[in-house]
Amino acid sequence: MALGVLATKVGMTQIFVQDGERLPVTVLKVQPNCVVAKRSVDRDGYNALQLGSGAVRSKLVSKPRAGQFARAKVQPTRHLQEFRVTQKQLESYEVGASIGVELFADTQSVDVSAMSKGKGFAGVMKRHGFAGFPATHGTHESFRGGGSIGQREFPGKVFKGKRMAGHMGNERATTLNLRVAKLLQEEDALCVVGSVPGAKGALVRLMPSKRTPRALAHLGEAVQVKAKNPMKASKSGGAGKK
Repeated sequence: MALGVLATKVGMTQIFVQDGERLPVTVLKVQPNCVVAKRSVDRDGYNALQLGSGAVRSKLVSKPRAGQFARAKVQPTRHLQEFRVTQKQLESYEVGASIGVELFADTQSVDVSAMSKGKGFAGVMKRHGFAGFPATHGTHESFRGGGSIGQREFPGKVFKGKRMAGHMGNERATTLNLRVAKLLQEEDALCVVGSVPGAKGALVRLMPSKRTPRALAHLGEAVQVKAKNPMKASKSGGAGKK
């Protein structure tokens, strides 16, 4: 359980660190999130904060949702999501409070969740990385197919989960433990190093990571990760080097 915020993926850029090295980063815009509702164990069975993000015109909000915003006495928002929190975090925020990028002031790594880019209907080579068939030695018509999927009389069916062609992307994806390279307090933005799912302008769910931050070269605040196995001491020694 950790409190996070809703952000927008702006795109990629580059920053220059202290030693002059260029570092590619992804910029996440963190517009102020408003606390719309609180969930408690006594009433709902769990502790959570419902956060709203993104301005929207009142005429585009459904009547049930408009009534919810009216009861909370907050401006309507385009997005609403819940974050499971501890009892202490629940008591720290009241309905109508604003949560912004300052939440990550002391955070070194974050977990990012978003809807991945939709790729449409894809074959097995693109979707699963199949090698395909040889271009010679009798292969004809089908060069990018997946091969046979049938069974014998027993079991006489195709097992569930068989890797085949189908819809690719447009599903919830999460990238864990992305290092925070820079916090832009005035711009309400966060620069992270690593792959962020989703297209430009996508809604991103941003949470502080519970994992040990990865050591990266060229970042002064990099955390050196030591190997647990003493026989692999070379890993700990070169964790922050390339």
